[in-house]
Amino acid sequence: MPARDIAHQAVKNALKKEGWTITHDPLFISFAQVEMFIDLGAERMIAAEKAGQKIAIEVKSFLGSSTISEFYSALGQFLSYLLVLEIQHPGRILFLAIPLDVFDEFFRLEFGQMAIQRYNLKLIVYDAENEVIYQWLP
Repeated sequence: MPARDIAHQAVKNALKKEGWTITHDPLFISFAQVEMFIDLGAERMIAAEKAGQKIAIEVKSFLGSSTISEFYSALGQFLSYLLVLEIQHPGRILFLAIPLDVFDEFFRLEFGQMAIQRYNLKLIVYDAENEVIYQWLP
């Protein structure tokens, strides 16, 4: 099993504060002899629909020396996970969890906005220090 991101527990706690139940830590998926571990799987009951909303979250801190290199890695993971989830868990929505400062300094730029649109990135913007979700960007 791969190492957990430094913000893993903070994002997990933030999700719980928002009423999510962590169902997988990590969420294991496998396809065509390739095994993958998405950081978290969670679900929340929606009273109006009387059905559960299921998500998968890949947590990233972007602590490396190059934000663009971290982005390349995160995007590659996101797209790979999305491919397998569409086949094995078609109702589960995949999110990339990113820190607030990275969102402000990278994803708000024109390039970041284009990437969000082009790759249909769903983001959870988190504050690790306070263990809260700042924003959901579907």
